[in-house]
Order: sequence, then structure tokens, then C-alpha cells
Amino acid sequence: MATRPALRCRNALAVAALTAVTATVPGALSPPGTAASAAAPAFDTTPAREALERLLPSRAAQFTLVPVAEPSSGASFSVSGGAGAIQVRGTSPATLLAGVGWYLERVAGIDIGWPGDSVERLPTTLPAVSGTLTRSATVPHRYALNDTDEGYSGAYRDFDAYRRDIDVMALHGVNEVFVPTGAEYPYYEALQEFGYGPEELRAWIPGPAHQGWWLLQNLSGFGGPVSERLIEARATLGSRIARHLRSLGMTPVLPGFFGTVPPGFADRNPGAVTVPQGRWVGFDRPDWLDPTGPVFEQLAAAYYRVQRRRFGDSDMFKMDLLHEGGKAGPVDVARAAAAVQRALDVAHPDATWVMLGWQQNPGAALLSGVDRRRVLIVDGLSDRYDDLDREKQWGVTPYAFGSIANFGGHTTLGANTGVWTSRFHAWLAKPDSALSGIAYLPEGTGGNPAAFDLFTELAWQPDPVDQRAWFAAYAARRYGGVDPHAAAAWEQLRLGPYSGPSGTWSEPQDSLFAARPSLTTAKAARWSPTTMRYDAETVERALSELLRVAPRLRNTDAYRFDVVDVARQALTNRARVLLPRIRTAYEARDVETFRALVREWGADEELLARLVGADRRFLVGPWLAAARSWGTDPAERDRLEYDARSILTTWADRGPSETAGLHDYANREWDGLLRDVYAPRWAAFFERLDGALVSGKAPEPVDWFAMDDAWARGHRLYPTEPTGDPVALAGEVHAALATSTRREASRRGVAGRW
Repeated sequence: MATRPALRCRNALAVAALTAVTATVPGALSPPGTAASAAAPAFDTTPAREALERLLPSRAAQFTLVPVAEPSSGASFSVSGGAGAIQVRGTSPATLLAGVGWYLERVAGIDIGWPGDSVERLPTTLPAVSGTLTRSATVPHRYALNDTDEGYSGAYRDFDAYRRDIDVMALHGVNEVFVPTGAEYPYYEALQEFGYGPEELRAWIPGPAHQGWWLLQNLSGFGGPVSERLIEARATLGSRIARHLRSLGMTPVLPGFFGTVPPGFADRNPGAVTVPQGRWVGFDRPDWLDPTGPVFEQLAAAYYRVQRRRFGDSDMFKMDLLHEGGKAGPVDVARAAAAVQRALDVAHPDATWVMLGWQQNPGAALLSGVDRRRVLIVDGLSDRYDDLDREKQWGVTPYAFGSIANFGGHTTLGANTGVWTSRFHAWLAKPDSALSGIAYLPEGTGGNPAAFDLFTELAWQPDPVDQRAWFAAYAARRYGGVDPHAAAAWEQLRLGPYSGPSGTWSEPQDSLFAARPSLTTAKAARWSPTTMRYDAETVERALSELLRVAPRLRNTDAYRFDVVDVARQALTNRARVLLPRIRTAYEARDVETFRALVREWGADEELLARLVGADRRFLVGPWLAAARSWGTDPAERDRLEYDARSILTTWADRGPSETAGLHDYANREWDGLLRDVYAPRWAAFFERLDGALVSGKAPEPVDWFAMDDAWARGHRLYPTEPTGDPVALAGEVHAALATSTRREASRRGVAGRW
């Protein structure tokens, strides 16, 4: 494997962790009655202790956290101790939490997932450890979060929500996290030194939900203008997030500067050369300031000065030149890359440049201009295509094995986990391997907890993971106890949605309920799979088994989330059976059958909305309420709400939304969206088809953008708390699916499966 570059986070805690001798926690940080060593600790465990108290408030006192110096071999932890007195030794605060996480899963038999947990199943006295559990990270980089995560996971979350996510990531062994929150601040401050006024910069900066694509140099301005108060508030939040990561010994990966500038930059700055970037899916892209020219160095220095003053230091910076069709123009790409790295190095000596492995980037020309030892490519395609050879493509450049298991934050269940378990260790074991990490890169987080759990575990397992055995163990800890029906449910999910093959896709198909209506539609988002990627019956069988799980395990948060999620997926999959039948009836001009099937479709939509309304994580209300909470006056609150609503529906104005196909890219089956966006579309569509059957005339066209845009610009209030019994509603779904199967079997004159 390639030698690891020198890119340890240089904050004080991490430096101490590398240089100090092993020591125990000071007495004040240990449970009452534990002895404290006189030796100086390797690092302060207080942040880990505080996180533990947030995650396990009634059991935290039963853990003793012992800091140890990190050896040259990398991060490690060990867990030992008797009942109620668990000792965890680790090489950073975050690694201590990873040790706690390993204990909870392997000894206590419970799960803290993202989302869902079974903490309530912990006994009053934590069970003893047999011997000592030890684990060392197999790779130094355990990276998390896509450039798009903030937009698709919620750009208007508060610090408590971000802190919870970070605590859970640490519990699963992550040590590097992308932090785009407040990234507009250094642009806003630095560009005022280069001829721009505050007002025009605030108009150039997009709304928070769309800022990820501005940082990628794809668009500007949409969802704005932003207020100075909002810029300041987001910078404050971003700095708190970065500070929390550092306190845990994790690296905040900050956005770097590679040349994005507003219109007219060269006119205002003599000597500057800018390259127009054309368009990106209907948007005018920002200009690119030639990094080889003299002004780039000055602007980059200003950017990094402002960024460091507000967000603190880091030694990892994320940036992508020429993303998704960017144009180099007359600029020599190798020289440009060298200049970008040089500017970063002046501001942050020996810092690592993080690049996204996506499409044809990073190309050979770009890599030829940089010191590859100080580059990390987070590969977004490791599990998507076959016949990949990253060493051949990228040479000795260190890279992280990554996966984008959903796009747009789709509420779709599944991932290519079989590819992960067969490919990761095989790539790591290659004689010339440059594989140096993992990169958890779904476009939206907060769903698909099994995928997150399995993927992050790859970095702590010395040998290939047995996928079947892993899912069996997961089923037991997910609900806090061994149950044959839970095991059978997760075996079906493993065989189905969690065994997607490589070759074409890294995510499962999305929802037809969320699609623009058509009798031939096969996907909701333009770039989603067009067919089922697994046998739909596996999910129906999983639902049947989940509903038979022992009552003692049904009260866990994890079970309540999963039973809603699996029932949602089972009902969603049935739409792909029902829609072709509706089409057949319509083309046969069979009005009676057409209307019966349309009623069935509508009943499924209504049931689906009630189902997801039973879990807060499937509600649109909190998403919209959070956006409005950031505004200081009605106009700003409305503007921010539109930013949050539009990214879920139209995504943009009519041009990019319709011509470029961005609409419904972030489709998701949430209550609110189902009731007021998706169901009205299909009702209008079927009503026109019905009218056409009666009149013999062509169906009247519908302006779908106008319908969606009206919702995106609306202000209807939605519930922020769930209603209904999730288990009972999942049972309704199961019964409805059984009825649908029997009905179809009756039509065909055969016995039903149920």
C-alpha cells in the first residue's frame, strides 16, 4: 500500500496524541471511584465523555475512557472490563467513541445508527467484556460527506443536529468530515478587497440549500440574495461544527479556493485572466480565475486568511477543478493545479488537497501538476462500475474507496453492499495499492442506516467482511435482541436491495409515486435507474417478517423507523407493477378496469402518506420550519423557505428544472410532499386520461412545473410531529399488498401467493 502522506490534523489535541505517553484519564473525567494516574494524559478525553453522555446519558458513567498515544501504525482502540465497569482505550477522543461503538454492537448487542437506535434495550448494568477487544484502523482516512450533503440533508439544521451526526460518525470510526457550512463567508469578506460591494456579493451567493453547487463552480445566485446576518450566522455555525470536530480529534475538511469569482472580475482587477465556464444543466456557471496569473495568488491568500480567522485551522481542503464539464480554455491544467496547490501550501503548509473522483476527474493532466503525496481522491465510483483500476488511472495518488448510495437524498432502501465486501479488501491487498481510506459519500445522509453501518466498518476489519454473517449480526443488535423474524427480514433485505450489483448504478431505483406522471414513466429523477435493481418480493417478505418480530423489541426507535421504511419501500415497489396495468387498461379503452386500478393507485398513495406521517424523519414539516427559523423578517423567511422547498421539487427555475431535467432530482417520500405535490399530480393526470377515454379526444396537457412551482412558493404549514401508530400502519400496508396480490391472481385465474 502507498505510504501515507503527512496529513495529521495539526490541532493541539492531535499533536499531543502523537507525542505524549500513554496515561489514564484524570479522575474528574472518570466514573466515581476510579483511580487517576499522575502521568500527563495523551489528550483530553472531556469531549469524548460529553459525547458519551449525550449518546448514553444513563449509562455513560459505566465507561472509563483512557487516552493513549497513537503509534505509527495508526488509530486503534481496545475494550475490556467487568460488568458495569467498561474500560475503553483509544488514540483520540473520536477513536474512544469508536471503541464504545464496537462494545455496544459486539458485547451489549445494541445499535446506534444513522438513524434509529436500540439504546432502550441496554441493561441497567452493562455486560462484561470477555477478554479484550482490540481493533486498529486498516486505513488512515475515514472520510464522510458529499459536497451535496448539506443541500440534500438539510441546510437549515441547528448545531445540536450537526453535533449529533458528528457524534454518531465518531461512534462508527469516521475521522474526517467535510464542513461546507458558512463557506460563503471567506468569499464574501475576501472579494470585498477585490472591487466588489457587499450587496452584489450577497446577490451572487446562493441560498444555503443550493450553495453546494456554487462551491463546485456550477451556479450562483439561486435562492438568494442572502442577508449579511445570514452569512454571519452560518459562519458562526460552521466554526462551531469545525471546533467540535477538532475537539474529538477529527479533521474538519474545509472548502479550498481554486478560482471561482463573480462576473466582471478581470475588469476590476488588472492582470487577472478569467475563463468563462459556460453552463451547467441550465445555469450560467461562475467564471474561473486563471490560477497561473498573479491575481490568483493574492485572492487565494485573502480567502485563506479570512477562513482561518473565522473557522480555525485544518490540514485538509476539498476542491475540484473543472467539475462536470468545466472548461480549461487556454489555461494549462497542470500549471493551474500546481498553482492551486502552491497557494494552499502557502496558507497551510503540507495540507492535503481532497478531490472527488467523479466522471473523468481528476484527469491525468491535473494530477501531473501536483505533489500527489499531498492529495486524497475520495472516489465516488468505487462500487458503481466494473473493471476499475485506480492505480492505473491515478498512479500513486492516495485515494479512498467511496460509495454514493443515494442521489438527491432519495428515500430508497438499499446499496451495493456485496460489492463493498468483495472489493474493498481486494483493492487494499493489491501489491501496488494506493488505497488509503474509505469515503462515505451519499448525496444525502440520515437514511439507509445499514449501509452506513456496514460501509464504515470496512475500515476497522482486517479481513474481508462476510456479508451474510454481517447482516445476521446486524439484525440482532439493530433491535437489541436475537429474534428469528428480525433475522429473516434482514436476510431478505440483504438478498434484495442490499445486494445491488456493480456495472451501472450505485443506488436503487427511486419512486414512481414521486415521478412526473406518464403511463410509461420508469423513474422520478432524470438520472435514476429505470428498472428494479432487485426482486421486489424480497422487501415484501422482509415486511412480513418484521411485523412478526417479538413485541419486546418493537419499542425501539430503530424498529419503528425500519418498519416504516421497509413498508414504504414495499408499497413503493408495487407502483411499478400497478402502473403498467393502468396503461394496459387505458390503451384497451377498458374504462371500468382503468378506474378500478386508478382507485387502487390513489389508495396506495393515501396509505403511503399516512405511513410516513408516523415517523418524524419522513415529515416535510421540520425541513420547512427549520428554513423559516433562520429568517429575521417575513421576506427573508419566505425566501429561505422557497430555497428549501424548491430543492425538493422544481430544484430551480423553469429552464434548468424542465429543459435540463433537474426537477424531482431530490424526490423523497415524505408526508407533505406525497399529499400536496405527488398525489395531486397523478390525480390531475388520471382525471385527464379518464376524460380522454370518455370523449375520445387526446388528454389535455398539464403544466407540471407550474403546479410544482406553486407549491415551492407556498407557505402551507405542515406537522412537525408524527401521528399514527407506525406498526399498525405497516400492517395496513402488508394487508393492502396481500389484497392486491390476491386481486391480480383472481384476474389471472390463479391462486395468489398469500
